[in-house]
Amino acid sequence: MNVPFLDLKAQYDTISDEIGAALTQVLVSTAFCGGPFVAGFEEDFALFCRAQYAVGVGSGTEALWLTLVALGVGPGDEVITVPNSFIATAEAISLCGATPVFVDVHSDSLTMDPNLLERAITPKTRAVIPVHLYGQPADMDPIVDIARKYGLHVIEDACQAHGAEYNGQRVGTLGTAGCFSFYPGKNLGAYGEAGGVVTNSRKLVDKVRMLRDHGQSSKYYHAMIGMNSRMDGVQGAVLRVKLRHLTSWNHARNRHAALYRKLLTGVDGLVLPTQKEYAHHVYHLFVIRVQHRQEFMAALAERGIICGIHYPVPIHLQDAYLSLGLGKGRFPVAERSAEEVVSLPMYPELTAEQIAYVADEVKALLRYGEAMDTYARIPSYGC
Repeated sequence: MNVPFLDLKAQYDTISDEIGAALTQVLVSTAFCGGPFVAGFEEDFALFCRAQYAVGVGSGTEALWLTLVALGVGPGDEVITVPNSFIATAEAISLCGATPVFVDVHSDSLTMDPNLLERAITPKTRAVIPVHLYGQPADMDPIVDIARKYGLHVIEDACQAHGAEYNGQRVGTLGTAGCFSFYPGKNLGAYGEAGGVVTNSRKLVDKVRMLRDHGQSSKYYHAMIGMNSRMDGVQGAVLRVKLRHLTSWNHARNRHAALYRKLLTGVDGLVLPTQKEYAHHVYHLFVIRVQHRQEFMAALAERGIICGIHYPVPIHLQDAYLSLGLGKGRFPVAERSAEEVVSLPMYPELTAEQIAYVADEVKALLRYGEAMDTYARIPSYGC
């Protein structure tokens, strides 16, 4: 049996008629850059997030960057985030001219540890970016309380958490703004690059809208230096169709996670993901932790099961950030998890048979792998 890590074709097959009709509308209207299809998606997405405003931009990276710029973050400032995220979280800070400052994460949720946040704040700190990792919200109440104490903005990196909730409140509305990626593989994915910002601040959303369109206050009148970060009409139309299915897709992800958990609970040598009591997790990824990861993944691949790693190198140890002088050992939880995490196949169209096959092979490998000192010689348990 073959189990891909992600199968976008399977999803497309379920909505192809709706997508075809939406794309035809875009082509007929020739509204390719911004326009009514983007505006329609912005209205729908704001309503979905239970926010007052949403603005579509070119990518999740741009969503973070434009939000920081709109809030006045710039050279000489510091922004606190976590080291176990995609590099775009820190990259957006650097693109503003500011410096990323990292704090370690909880050993169970792998999201920002609020107990470490306050000691990282300096007079240069302007904002905090907690990351809702793998589809689970960070512990936002203490983060927001600390940020409020010091007059800091909280910008949620919700790029993996479309529809997730913290104590019943949708992510993106817990701080000053929430930033989303609509990269094709996300829970809500475009057919290309796209991103979005949600907020309850009219002042902020107006500024982001200007910045994404060359700083224009009206056509050919530029109030500030901006850039071209507009969302395409095609992406707005596709996302509007897919948004109608997002809740059911997220429910399917939760069912898959529950089945994985049922089949894999109690397996020695395996750490399952923790779902916190405050969280409605949307399982963008189902991430386990194992030893001897490369051999484990290679053995699964031989059995037709493709996994991922999110993420193998913490940001502070990336070549791009060695200039910060943050060597190995500074953030031990993030560093250790980076050596152990494995993302199992997870997408709404997975079948129970596929999940059972993955679980059987994982159990077989972990049961016999250590005794045989290698995963490679273990025969396949399933078909």
